[in-house]
Amino acid sequence: MTRATLFADGAARGNPGPAGSGALLLDERGNALAELTLSLGRATNNVAEYRALILGLEEARRRGIDAIDVRLDSLLVVRQMQGRWKIKHPGLRPLALRAGALLAEFRDRTIEHIPREENSRADQLANKAIEEAARP
Repeated sequence: MTRATLFADGAARGNPGPAGSGALLLDERGNALAELTLSLGRATNNVAEYRALILGLEEARRRGIDAIDVRLDSLLVVRQMQGRWKIKHPGLRPLALRAGALLAEFRDRTIEHIPREENSRADQLANKAIEEAARP
């Protein structure tokens, strides 16, 4: 079984505003397998959080990883993915369904809320996506 840890984060400057997603995929030793950024244009922070999760899960599947430990600082996304909170915003529903379907493809999976300080590398990637999109 090939296991990895995914740290994912979304950022929006203004809510909604310029937004980006970042994902960091680490192997079992803590070595970076992928550092991913995605510029989203104008979006909310919650959309950016879900897009970051999807971005990282898609990359993990592409790499043949079959066990994943997901770490997010978005309590909303974690609780919705755990089925503990309802998805009230209609714009988040398709993203949550996509993320849930991707997560289900992993033979073994965990999803856990972590403090923002423990997610700084993914946060940097999300902000990098916003900054890159703003460059002329």
